[in-house]
Amino acid sequence: MSAPTPLAGIKVVEFTHMVMGPTVGHILAGLGAEVVRVEPIGGDQTRRLLGSGAGYFPMYNRGKQSICLDLKSTDGLAVAKDLCAQADVLVENFRPGALDRLGLDYSSLAKSNPRLIYCSEKGFLPGPYEQRTALDEVAQMMGGLAYMTGPPGRPLRAGASVIDVTGGMFGVIGILAALEERHRTGRGQKVVASLFETTAYLVGQHMAQFAVTGKPAAPMPARVSAWAIYDVFETKDDPVFIGVVTDALWQKFCALFGLDDLWADESIRANNQRVLARERILPRIRDLVGQMTRAEVIAKLDGTGMPFAPIGKPEELFDDPHLNAGGMEPVRLDTGAETKLPTIPLEMDGKRPGAPSALPKPGADARAVLESLGYPAERIATLIETGAVEESQ
Repeated sequence: MSAPTPLAGIKVVEFTHMVMGPTVGHILAGLGAEVVRVEPIGGDQTRRLLGSGAGYFPMYNRGKQSICLDLKSTDGLAVAKDLCAQADVLVENFRPGALDRLGLDYSSLAKSNPRLIYCSEKGFLPGPYEQRTALDEVAQMMGGLAYMTGPPGRPLRAGASVIDVTGGMFGVIGILAALEERHRTGRGQKVVASLFETTAYLVGQHMAQFAVTGKPAAPMPARVSAWAIYDVFETKDDPVFIGVVTDALWQKFCALFGLDDLWADESIRANNQRVLARERILPRIRDLVGQMTRAEVIAKLDGTGMPFAPIGKPEELFDDPHLNAGGMEPVRLDTGAETKLPTIPLEMDGKRPGAPSALPKPGADARAVLESLGYPAERIATLIETGAVEESQ
């Protein structure tokens, strides 16, 4: 079954690094857009990150073409402007003003390409902070997410680049909305998404909780849950999460685990009653689950409609049977090694996005991209010989 390509024919030029900007291009490419990634001579430094950054490039740059340009040279900059003149969408996430100084700002490019949709992924939307430098972690700390994630007094960033990725997703939403508006008006526009405001949106539920109750939300590890059983429980071997979030599920839970006396107690039939009786109920449940293995707990719960989850690790997902039934796509890394990585988590018309892909070597598509711009062979050769464009070896 072929992958869906709803954005086939949409041309995207990408000036990005790290995670937030590349996420936008990756999603657009996964939906069928033609994405040309403009990298500096020698390739994007993101390719060479170590530690926790080692996965950034392979995860968020699949399905793209690569061209390496010297934007400080007249000829290299001219190529970039020609790419923008033919593009439907531009994506960038460099510091404020970086592309403006090169004449690659929206106002300049829209003069020759009024249909261009220009997506800037920034730290902040316009306001007092807009010139500050932001990173995913900066936004998590400023916006209250780190406070809500760690134990009281110990702010802790979330265990993935959630703000970079979600900010990129909001950028895609803006681009798709702008494409729809362009169908009516014939004109593009500038779209800006940001890290800080994305964080505020995610913690908005806690802001609303304060507005409703007048009490600040406690960090997640210390929160008062809305349900009596909604926690990680230790088994004989590995822990498992279990959630009982409705009165019907409470009845089912009691039946599954032989808790007839608890179900018979009508004083805790309703959810809020169970929350108030948490200190009486939880020790009983912890003791019961602690006498079982994780596999035994899962065997009881699987297929019942009860919310549960083994505590997984990222490296274990490579062998997850559900993901491997359609949620992974083969990828050839820069090293030549073969792996598989999660595809875009969508289904469209019964089909999943994603297809086998190879990460582009820096400048691997230089000639193809230049030819698509209509450049004659002599000009292409000159651009490569002078170093304005770098061709992959």
